[in-house]
Amino acid sequence: MKKLLLVFSLFFTIPANAAEITSKITDSVQLTVQGAAVQSSRIGATYSTSGSNVQFAGAFGLGAAGAYTDASPSLSTAGQAYTFSEAYNAADAIVTSASAASGTIASPNLYGNSTTQLGGSAGTLAGTLSSTSVPTVTAGGPGTTATGQRTIELSVFK
Repeated sequence: MKKLLLVFSLFFTIPANAAEITSKITDSVQLTVQGAAVQSSRIGATYSTSGSNVQFAGAFGLGAAGAYTDASPSLSTAGQAYTFSEAYNAADAIVTSASAASGTIASPNLYGNSTTQLGGSAGTLAGTLSSTSVPTVTAGGPGTTATGQRTIELSVFK
């Protein structure tokens, strides 16, 4: 009888493995207004020439610090056919200072290779979190993004 009681008590005293069940709901809203930006790179001076039956008096092309020196071309052989082309692109001047106020530069330096991006306008941009429904977002002006997200996680036997 003792053996039967021992087996019977073991059967009923072992607790059932009741797993933990968890539920997690996460809501988020992200609102972004694009900032203004300027990216500008200086370009150097370039000079090129080509031709035939042309001669030059003195130096020509790019001198010190990219300064242009006139070619002063003339015919090598008068009365003969000739071709001549010349191209000059001045270098950007070096700007050594820019003033900023309230985190902006009112007059940015625009060099020969520049890209500008206008800042966004918030307009009616908005986002709302609610304890009873999914997040809502309202479109804004140009250069804005709005993202609403709800994540639901259900864990069993964690």
